[in-house]
Amino acid sequence: MSSTSGAHFAFTDRWGGVSAAPYDQLNLGGAVGDDPAAVLRNRDIAAGALGLDPGLVVWMNQVHGRDVAVVEGPWTTGEIPAVDALVTARRGLALAVLTADCTPVLLADPVAGVVAGAHAGRPGMLAGVVPAAVEAMIALGAQPSRITARTGPAVCGRCYEVPAAMRADVAAVVPEAWAETSWGTPAVDVTAGVLAQLDALGVTDRRASTVCTLESHDHYSYRRDRTTGRLAAYVWLD
Repeated sequence: MSSTSGAHFAFTDRWGGVSAAPYDQLNLGGAVGDDPAAVLRNRDIAAGALGLDPGLVVWMNQVHGRDVAVVEGPWTTGEIPAVDALVTARRGLALAVLTADCTPVLLADPVAGVVAGAHAGRPGMLAGVVPAAVEAMIALGAQPSRITARTGPAVCGRCYEVPAAMRADVAAVVPEAWAETSWGTPAVDVTAGVLAQLDALGVTDRRASTVCTLESHDHYSYRRDRTTGRLAAYVWLD
């Protein structure tokens, strides 16, 4: 976990939970086939380790789009909306992003008292989910020059192999996402693309995790294992 001016950013690994293989141990995703009771227990464990009330963590039904929900508290109905970014101006309310290779993006403007969490896979990056989250923050009083951005563990450009045509399509929209694998084939670097989008928006305080989920067995990777758990990224303000 890291903190700056009352804003907190946290990223989980896969250890310390109660899920059985292949989700072992700290799977936080509720739609991957794991025992729901284990997932709830894991969410309690993760929240407790961060000093959070599990009842004040907001989750998403992520669908690789660009829709953003502005929230003032946890969902009050049984169905969680299909969105890929959350924004709040409520202090103490934590926003959670689930990933297993996609890039989790956490944003905070402590002066305005606004935070956001976005799920940026390749489709979401192309759709502009991160710019959409920043726009929603601005509508609540945030300023790009004050926003702190942190991205979490994700598959890196050296490992995210894609067909050449797909890389060309991605680079036509976000040139900075063009990449090549360590073995010399076409690839996409989603984190690099997200950082470039933030730069274009005037967000200068940007820091990316150095962890590649596909390379790290301390983290879940869908590309590596297919049937696996989900990591979580959390952002909140004091």
